[in-house]
Formats: sequence, C-alpha cells, structure tokens
Amino acid sequence: MPKLKNRLPKLCRDRKSAISWYNGERIYHGVWGSPDADKSYRRFIAAVLESPDLPPRMGKDSDVLVSELAAGFLGGIESRVEKTTFTMFTLAVGYLVELYGELAVNEFSPKKLKIVRNQMVVAGTLCRNQINRYTGFIKRIFAWGVEEEVVQSDVIHALRVVKGLKHGAPGTFDHPAREAVPDEVIAATLPFLAPTVSAMVQVQRLTGCRPGEIFRMRVGDIDRNRGNGLWYYVPGSYKTEKFVGKIEFPLGKPEQELIAPYLIGKKSEAAVFSPRTTTKERATQARENRKSKLTPSQRERDAKRAEKNASRVGEFYDRHRCDCMTRGWSWQASVKTSGNLP
Repeated sequence: MPKLKNRLPKLCRDRKSAISWYNGERIYHGVWGSPDADKSYRRFIAAVLESPDLPPRMGKDSDVLVSELAAGFLGGIESRVEKTTFTMFTLAVGYLVELYGELAVNEFSPKKLKIVRNQMVVAGTLCRNQINRYTGFIKRIFAWGVEEEVVQSDVIHALRVVKGLKHGAPGTFDHPAREAVPDEVIAATLPFLAPTVSAMVQVQRLTGCRPGEIFRMRVGDIDRNRGNGLWYYVPGSYKTEKFVGKIEFPLGKPEQELIAPYLIGKKSEAAVFSPRTTTKERATQARENRKSKLTPSQRERDAKRAEKNASRVGEFYDRHRCDCMTRGWSWQASVKTSGNLP
C-alpha cells in the first residue's frame, strides 16, 4: 500500500515541515512524519475543539499578543451578550489595541492599564462611570485569558489593584441624575404609541415596576385567584430579590383592564406584552391606511412576511426592541405633533 503523503498534518512545500491551516493561517507542527508533529497536531485539534474562538497563535503564552487575546474574547461573547454590551466591549478593546495591540499579554501591567484609561479621559466623550466600566471590561478580557491559560495569573492579580476613578477626578465629568418623566408628557405621547407599548407604559406607571419587569411579564406570573378583587403580578426573578425576598405587585381594576386582552388564549410561559403582537398591530394599521386596492400578489407577500416575522421577532421585549417598535409605529405622527409636546 502506498505511503499517504496527504494525511493530516500535511507536508509543507519545503518537503520537511508538518503544517495545518486554521482561519487562513498556517500552523507549523514540526518535522513531518515525526511522532512530535503528530502529538503537536493532536494538541492543536484538542485546543480548537475546546476554544474555537482562540486564534491559532494562542498555543504559547509568549506568542500571544494583546490584539489576539481581545479578538478571541470578542469572538467568544458575540453571540452570548446583548448587542449594546458587545458594542461597549468593542469600544473598550479599541482603546486597548490602539496603544498596546502588539504587546505580549504577559507584559501588560497596571501602569499600562492606567495609560489606556487616561486615553479614554483625554478623548472627552465618556463619563467617569463609563470609563470605569470600560476599564473593568479590559480586566475581564485578561481574566478570561487566565482561564484559557494564555495569560499568567499574576497579570490579572496586578490589574485588579487599579481602582476606579473617584468623583471629581481631573478631566472627567458625570451626567446629571435622571428625573421622572412628567405625567403630561406621558399623556401626550400615549396616543402615538402602538397599543401594546401604550399598555406597557400605563401598567408600569400604575404599578411602579421596572421596565425589565414589564418586558419579562409572563401569563403564569399573574395570580388571579386571590378572591379579593385584585390580581397580583409575582415576577419570576427580581433585581433586589436577594435583599428583600420575593415581591408581588397588586393589580387593581385599571391595571386589569389593560392586561386582560393580552392574556386571552396564551400559555402560562408566554409573554403578556410581546413584540409579535405589536408587529401585527402595525401591519393592521398600515392595511387600514392603505389607499390602493390590495392585489393577490400582495396578499401572498404579506403571508410570507408574516411567517418570517414570527421567527425573526422574539417572544419577549427588551429595551432595544421596545425602542424600535415605538419609533416604527409613530414616526409620522410624532413629526406632525412634536411641537405640541412639552
């Protein structure tokens, strides 16, 4: 039987080296056909299966650059965090890589972290709290590197010594505290919101819930069997639950009238207020405002679009989806009436 020269790892063109390819980069494993090359290749495959987001060069600590560490971290979290959070990580990485992207990870130090932080201060676009948050993001990147055994543990221990900027630190600024939205502004805005979003705003105003608790409200979280004329919203989880224990929000007649239409025909795990409902409401309004006659081909496109929206639009709201739905519903009306708002 002939000797197989195309088995992995492959024979390089120099007729000596064993190589493989990963993400367009050539990886060398030693002398082709040697036991050491086979062991190196097996170790490389095991490392890729364990952490496929790590760049190939991250096999040796001394070879790893700060830019490679950051790229591996971002690749691993992109599908697991909110889009806004990922964007903030990317911005923090931008400051880091701009100054120290070509530095070996184990040469990064608290002094260099403070230099990166000072670059954020000098830019003048981030408030003090955001600068502290971005600095924490950079520490998390190096902590992940320690977990993946590509950064020495003493590096992250040293970086954690760097404390956050205090109020009044030179060159920093703080945003003013948020104030409550006046009732007259809410009342003027409600007519231009989608019915679902309008109900969400009113329920939050009446109960004092946080936005996240309205977004996560499920049919099964509403207890309608107390027998005292009240319903009770019992969130599955609560921000301060570890301090105050389980909490429940009593729902009187006004809240019940707002919520009741969104409970009909739903399972206990379904969202009370769903962006899918808002999508249907918006389509219905567009259909009612249509001036031309609906054609058969348009009916077919509408049916296909409805199927696609069911899979594209999530069951529960989040802050990004709620904002998009609000603007998508009322942009024309808001342009006409913006001068009447306080």
